[in-house]
Amino acid sequence: MPVDIQRIEMDTLACWRIRRGDAELVVAEQGAQVLSYRGADGQPVIWLSEQAAFVSGQPVRGGVPVCWPWFGDLTRNPQAVQAGYQGSEPPAHGLVRSVDWTLLDSRSDAEGATLTFTSPGNLPGWPHEVQAELTIRLDQTLQLSLTSRNQGQETVTLSQALHSYFAISDIHQVTVEGLDGLPYIETLDGWQRREQQGDLRFVGETDRIYLDVPSRLALRDPAANRRITLQVEGSRSAVLWNPWIDKSRRLSQFADDAWQRMLCIETANVMDDVIRLAPGASHTLSVAIGIEPNAG
Repeated sequence: MPVDIQRIEMDTLACWRIRRGDAELVVAEQGAQVLSYRGADGQPVIWLSEQAAFVSGQPVRGGVPVCWPWFGDLTRNPQAVQAGYQGSEPPAHGLVRSVDWTLLDSRSDAEGATLTFTSPGNLPGWPHEVQAELTIRLDQTLQLSLTSRNQGQETVTLSQALHSYFAISDIHQVTVEGLDGLPYIETLDGWQRREQQGDLRFVGETDRIYLDVPSRLALRDPAANRRITLQVEGSRSAVLWNPWIDKSRRLSQFADDAWQRMLCIETANVMDDVIRLAPGASHTLSVAIGIEPNAG
């Protein structure tokens, strides 16, 4: 199948667009962020906000932001992760979302296309010689692989996530399969530890950190007649997030009703699943996103 790779601009952001049949992937150099992805049927799989702003130095709402070298609020991370940052006022979700990554390689073959980006050095407040590299592969699935390499002389501990926003038909109807029986942290109620009962359904604001997560999860969307599958390596934790009604009104680049059309399933290394990199060591966090028809 012919594959086309083009460099494009979206407002002030330099981006790359890959087309493979009716499938289309758009990636920004800023943050090496997947902005949007539609599958072979032409339907969106990765959600991009209708109010997204493509402004240099400003995170884009939607897509798949890379959260690194920590996830979320740094002060909620284990002490070893917090100790790695030596700046002031640490931004949410780390240091690389709003900076340009370098495109190392762009190639296509008979099956698809691959882009490889590397993070910038000299990140403010981050004195460690740890490099992040993101490889994005589009063929019959969308594959993201985030590799961290410690090229320094000291052990470094980090948390991270591929903060995937998925496009859905209706938050009230979707379920997430593969979480039954898992422990999770309920961040909206004192960060209490609880246990999931059955598949996850959504009836209000959701912000949960799941632990001991299996290598495969699935987002069942009956109205779209599909499952979005996630096949994961290098991760035992995942974050499930939907802002619901009230919080949506407070979010930037986010329509008041957008919560109905998106769900974040974030492939992660957080809490007791953080990564400890000895000198010379590396770790790869990866997810392959696929589509299965006939969700039933």
